[in-house]
Amino acid sequence: MRLAVISGKGGTGKTTIATSIAELENGSVRIDADVEASNMYLYYTGKDMDKEYFSASQVAYVDLSLCNQCGICNEICKFDAIDLGKVNELKCEGCGACIISCPEKAITLVEEKTADIYRTEIPNGNIFRAKMEIGADGSGLLISHLREKAEEYGKNTLTILDGSPGIGCPVIASITGNHWVLIVTEPTKSGFEDFLRVYELTKHFNIPAMVCINKYDINEEVTAEIEDYCKKNNIPLVGKIPFDETIVQSINELKPIIYYENSKANQAIRNMWKKMKEDYLKI
Repeated sequence: MRLAVISGKGGTGKTTIATSIAELENGSVRIDADVEASNMYLYYTGKDMDKEYFSASQVAYVDLSLCNQCGICNEICKFDAIDLGKVNELKCEGCGACIISCPEKAITLVEEKTADIYRTEIPNGNIFRAKMEIGADGSGLLISHLREKAEEYGKNTLTILDGSPGIGCPVIASITGNHWVLIVTEPTKSGFEDFLRVYELTKHFNIPAMVCINKYDINEEVTAEIEDYCKKNNIPLVGKIPFDETIVQSINELKPIIYYENSKANQAIRNMWKKMKEDYLKI
């Protein structure tokens, strides 16, 4: 069973909920797929078992012994990434136009490092994560590769994927191939609009979605609007988590909220997970 936890915007509590579910389901495989701003892995202490070089893009390389500095590549490059044989790797898109235009055949494409991928063994499972290079592209391909690596460890258990916020390429890569997604939203006008956008994305790819409203009691009017939308569109609303200052303590101490006995959010997440398992995931 593969479950992705996503949100239409950042800061909704997606990682808090993903780590809690992962802890409640002992032995689950975790994927920290918010690769541009990873933080799920920070909750765990473990041993790195694998480290893999990963490249998802290429950049131009100029053999200066062949370059006659004619400047044709400068003129043809739409990204202003090359100047008399010097390549700005942060601007180069690897399109290859300079290669075609070079009369001296001095330019080739070479792999550009995107990230290192890690499998970390933790006391109750494995977590897959990536450390991206500064300015690197290809986060969507990177997430797809992370998911493929996790597949061999998650065949007979639950895979929890902490996805990227938004509706871009990383989110599409995060939800692809999942049995369900859990959309975490919050009761604000912007939160509702972002929820609608990410829900449309899951519908477009035909991936069933459940919804959780985090901090539902900070604006019960918008919470009612979200509930009404879910009801009219037959979207399972599986959880409503109250505002809880203990979550700030949980984040500061990097300890999942389910380990704080007096936390209101703890109990709400436990109830939500029980409902998800029994009524929808069937595990």
